[in-house]
Amino acid sequence: MHLMRFSISHAAAAALLFSFFVAGCSTAPRRVSYEPEVFDSTTTHTRTYVATEAQTCEAARRALLSQGYMITAGNHELVTGRKSFQPAAEVHVEVEFRVVCARERNGPNGPRSTIAFASALQDRYGIKKVNNSATVGVGAIGSLSLPFSSSDEALVKVASETLTDERFYDRFFALIDRFLPEAAEETPTEARPVLPAQPPIETPLLRDVPLSATRG
Repeated sequence: MHLMRFSISHAAAAALLFSFFVAGCSTAPRRVSYEPEVFDSTTTHTRTYVATEAQTCEAARRALLSQGYMITAGNHELVTGRKSFQPAAEVHVEVEFRVVCARERNGPNGPRSTIAFASALQDRYGIKKVNNSATVGVGAIGSLSLPFSSSDEALVKVASETLTDERFYDRFFALIDRFLPEAAEETPTEARPVLPAQPPIETPLLRDVPLSATRG
């Protein structure tokens, strides 16, 4: 009898310890997984073109326009565009594309080339309902909130992420290649400015000098 009671108590203690262990594991904080920055790739967001900065950015501007992007800024070194999407009834997505054109050094005798840096930021918005209660003024009491309410819907940003799909950028850079010949014709290669010739310095004749200056 004592042996049986001893074994039952041990079994109960083991079960209690196991339940505590399971409870501790269930309440332990979860590790957040994310994609770390390893900085080991230089081809996803960049391409090199044998063109000037102005020609490359002009080709990038035309590439974005051909895909329905609204150009928000553009010059010889920077192009930005924005496009809206509606993947679901209550989901709104906006993609902001940014291209920076920087000159690449190839030596004094090398061809003129430009590096295009591209980055696309995706913002996701959701519809949020906001309840507004009616408020009326009552003489000496002041304001009084009535139970009558109305709900308004507003878009609220719920996520923001930089796109990293290599195939997405490959298609964009290939589109720049397609528009680069037209951009080169529109924006010719920059040439050195020619300074105007300086007129010769003329020595004034004695007859042109005022008489007051020739008197001793």
